[in-house]
Amino acid sequence: MTSYLGIDSPAPPINVQHWLRGDPLSNFQLGKIYILDFFATTCGYCRPALTYLEQLQEGYRDMGVEAIAVASREEAATADDARAQVDAWVSKWLPYSKIRIAFDYSGEMDEHWMDASLSFGVPQAFVVDRDGSIAFIGHPDMLEDVLPKVIDGSWRASAEAKNAEKTRIAEGETYAAELVP
Repeated sequence: MTSYLGIDSPAPPINVQHWLRGDPLSNFQLGKIYILDFFATTCGYCRPALTYLEQLQEGYRDMGVEAIAVASREEAATADDARAQVDAWVSKWLPYSKIRIAFDYSGEMDEHWMDASLSFGVPQAFVVDRDGSIAFIGHPDMLEDVLPKVIDGSWRASAEAKNAEKTRIAEGETYAAELVP
């Protein structure tokens, strides 16, 4: 399996069925930086990761940073059941959240973002740079170090970014190979 979504790739579209919190967003606006965080209600670390994501948005809002949480791996009998499950989880754990929270049951967001980047677990963060290109893919814990460099424009061309991307892809390819029977 090959990663075809990585640093410098154009960001795939946002295609979700429901926006559970915040105003709907159909396209990335040039000039803004977006952090998309893929999560699941069954993930133990996703709640603190989303709380941290909200803190990043608040701290960097004046610099054009906006956070979006995407639930795309919710398992339930129906899409309505899955959406209700995510909505209840968000209401319980993030009742006053100011980040946009999206729900996709179609699998399209997973396919175009997670699968395309060899990302297999959640939480997984994607940073979309001001030009609409992917600047970073990785664990949300890394954002504290990476985000200021994305904001000042030094991240994508750096050796640090290239090494992080190479490591991420190698780990994804290894994991993907282990999935094949």
